[in-house]
Amino acid sequence: MDRFKYAFQGMIVLLKKDKNFLLHLIFGLIVIVCGFIFHITKVEWLFILLAIGLVLAFETINTAIEYVVDLVTTDYHILAKKAKDVAAFSVIIASIIAVLIGLIVFLPYIFK
Repeated sequence: MDRFKYAFQGMIVLLKKDKNFLLHLIFGLIVIVCGFIFHITKVEWLFILLAIGLVLAFETINTAIEYVVDLVTTDYHILAKKAKDVAAFSVIIASIIAVLIGLIVFLPYIFK
């Protein structure tokens, strides 16, 4: 049970530190509501939930990398900057894919 306790503590830390995670979470909830409104299929739900989960997971990993880099050095270092930048880019990639999945799933319902 301690594993869950620590995981939930991590969630609290994440919600307090990273406003982008909260933003992704809100957009994810909006997309889920849209899924119910448009009555998307089970397969579409799988893609939507996978996309939301990946964006949230990448944002979480990005925040963890930021914490580790900050732990290692408080001084400016080009490698620290590159690590943070690359981690942030991974979130962008996941977000772009999620938007594309959302468009593929929802556009046919919108234009019906």
